[in-house]
Amino acid sequence: MINRSGTAHYEGLGKAGKGRLNTQSGVLTEARYDFGARFENEPGTNPEELIAAAHAGCFTMALSFALAGTGRTDGTLDTKAVVTLVQDGDGFTITKSALTLVASIPGIEQAEFDEIVAGAKVNCPVSKLLKCEITLDATLQ
Repeated sequence: MINRSGTAHYEGLGKAGKGRLNTQSGVLTEARYDFGARFENEPGTNPEELIAAAHAGCFTMALSFALAGTGRTDGTLDTKAVVTLVQDGDGFTITKSALTLVASIPGIEQAEFDEIVAGAKVNCPVSKLLKCEITLDATLQ
């Protein structure tokens, strides 16, 4: 079992509040997050972009290992995830994570590529965690 951690500290309440995020690895150290960073595109981070980065990274690594499992040793994978946050009554809900993949895998046939990509989409741990629609647009170059 592997455990990873992150922390959030928030001072003040509502729109006036200011927060800081930290990760166990130190990649995020006192990273700003607040209303402005989340809803008004001000500097800082927000939970949705962190989820998007986690989903893109997890899916891409799962796909990389699945392709390596077929004996392949070369290729490139570029994935973007767009997480959608919508108003839901008095709160908000994440309704979708849209993955867009551009891959270059020498010698792979389209049908095999499609099958491996579909498996990585449903089997990456972050996909399993998310309770929203997950779409995937995969392009093999």
